[in-house]
Amino acid sequence: MEIIAFQQEFRPELPNVYGTYDYRTFRDILIKIDELLTRSDLEHHLILGSLNRAVEKDQTLGNGKNLNYRYKVLRHALRCNIGRHLTGESYRLFSLRLADSSLFQWFTDIHALGARKAISKSALERYEKYFDQESVADQIRIWLSEFSNEKKANQAGLMSVVNFSETFMDSTCVKANIHYPVDWVLLRDASRSLLKAIKMIRAQGLKHRMIDPSSLAKEMNKLCIQMTHTRRKKEGKKARKAILRAMKKMSDCISRHAKRYRQLLLEEWEKTDWTEAQMQQVIRRIDTILVQLPEAIKQAHERIIGSRFIQSSEKILSLYDQDVEVIIRGKPGSEVEFGQRLLLTEQSDGLIIDWELLGKNAPSDSDLLQPTVKRIKSYYDDVSAVSTDRAFSSAINDEFLKLNCLQNATCPRSPKELKKRLKDPIFLSLQTRRSQTEARIGIFKNVFLGNPLRSRITLNKRHAINWCVLVHNLWVLSRKAIADEQSKLKKAA
Repeated sequence: MEIIAFQQEFRPELPNVYGTYDYRTFRDILIKIDELLTRSDLEHHLILGSLNRAVEKDQTLGNGKNLNYRYKVLRHALRCNIGRHLTGESYRLFSLRLADSSLFQWFTDIHALGARKAISKSALERYEKYFDQESVADQIRIWLSEFSNEKKANQAGLMSVVNFSETFMDSTCVKANIHYPVDWVLLRDASRSLLKAIKMIRAQGLKHRMIDPSSLAKEMNKLCIQMTHTRRKKEGKKARKAILRAMKKMSDCISRHAKRYRQLLLEEWEKTDWTEAQMQQVIRRIDTILVQLPEAIKQAHERIIGSRFIQSSEKILSLYDQDVEVIIRGKPGSEVEFGQRLLLTEQSDGLIIDWELLGKNAPSDSDLLQPTVKRIKSYYDDVSAVSTDRAFSSAINDEFLKLNCLQNATCPRSPKELKKRLKDPIFLSLQTRRSQTEARIGIFKNVFLGNPLRSRITLNKRHAINWCVLVHNLWVLSRKAIADEQSKLKKAA
């Protein structure tokens, strides 16, 4: 791609706001993040990667004028993504904050002289998809690895290099954005989704003969309330079976209406105000539920009427999130969690240097250690120690780490072996530091990722996790840089 002549706009100086320590601290972090993005060329490389993919799809973007405009849009999109994940707000709330906050207008470059343009929640959602998730993940790792070089670190505004010799690995559960997976509640979820789709189609003027959808929804809600109240009643089991049969009949009635409206929409969608893409989206919503509804009905029948056990791997846990698993954590506050496993690796300063969201039926932690270490070594040359909890320990992994000349600080499963290895000061030091990884995971999940994560599709979850890792690392580096500068000033004084 040719060189892009991009002229940054003048940005007014930020107003001084006194008396609020938290605001001034947050402002300093945002200013330092702005400095890191520009001085380390991370921003440029992320935008350039997205531009290259856009030009491959559309050759008309290849001329200088279009490239310059596209570069400006992508720069704005990148900074909006960073700002939103830094605050942890939804698209709607961040859209409001962006329109009202001079600090974020300065950071995202919409605070240009003479004009301010507010960004809608829909635009913010599209911005997140402008960048390929694999390319973003690769670029973050390359960007971090450069900070082991003193010249690159100083150029980015850091006063010391980043040490990647010690790595600390652990897995956690990214909770799914679902309610507790009760079998009969799935029938209510299916009914609500189908009836909402029917209402949307009817609002466009396409109608079949049927009862008012709101009355069907009300009837299903009544059955759900009755099911809830039978739990402690005499003859409650018998009553639950009778109510489930009524719910099955109601679900069947609603699904037949949904099929008729689906066919009507396919045949006459030109009469509506929708585009073809909008029509296809409504069709997908209906199909997603209709495909799973028979299995959901069967599952509820087996559990409530048949009183038969169903394996967790064979159950539908959510109609909307296909990769949800039952994860047994064995912790006091959450014996069982519903979601997907996330593998995180940090270094001694708390930077997340590697991450992977696992799909359904993922391998055990011990099987994940070797491919993860190989991936880390491909980006960070100076890795010399790996520290994990006992879930990653195995004889094969011990041999693998020995062959690769890596300090083995995985906690052994055997208490006898653990007692023996605790006499090693290096092992003891690494395991003591590894205890902080739990806190790092808590910060990442609760402050940056959101608990639960709003996305339900695995691809979108990976997008969100990549952005959160980037923002988290920018946050850690900016705080480190500010602390080093303050320490230098104190010494000079």
